[in-house]
Amino acid sequence: MPRAYSMRGVQGAADRAVRLATDFLDLQAPGSLVHDVQEDLCFQHRGVDLLWDKGDGHVLGVEVKGDRQGRRRGNYFFELISNAEKDSPGCFLYSTADLLVYVFLDAREVHCLELKALRDWFIPKTKEYPLKSTRTKTGAALYTTVGAIVPLRDVKAGLPAALTVHRFALTTPG
Repeated sequence: MPRAYSMRGVQGAADRAVRLATDFLDLQAPGSLVHDVQEDLCFQHRGVDLLWDKGDGHVLGVEVKGDRQGRRRGNYFFELISNAEKDSPGCFLYSTADLLVYVFLDAREVHCLELKALRDWFIPKTKEYPLKSTRTKTGAALYTTVGAIVPLRDVKAGLPAALTVHRFALTTPG
């Protein structure tokens, strides 16, 4: 049976994930600028949540994924189908972002992955990983999201140069 969530709960987790992702990016390049573009339709359709102006002439698109329990279980959830009822692809497949910043909220841990390298590694291995689904209620509507459950250790072993991990102290607000 898939887990069920409310949109309010999902949005709260997403907001916390974006705050930690922004803090992480600021630590990586002090003086850089992070722009939240989640509400901009042009970027929503591209699967980009943040624009990271590193201050060196490079601006990177960032997709942020907040996971409330994944670190405890030792897995990533790569969204392959965003809304099964509408047959819409998941952000893991369609995002044009340069980076996937995956935030494990339970551990206050941020994993920064080069999205192209991650996709290139994962796509040929898709069938090796089980699929799980979650259900989210938005008003009267209910939709199902489907993703692959991929152990952290597999990604770390397969992409050591494409992964950066940062743990925030528990005293950090947010």
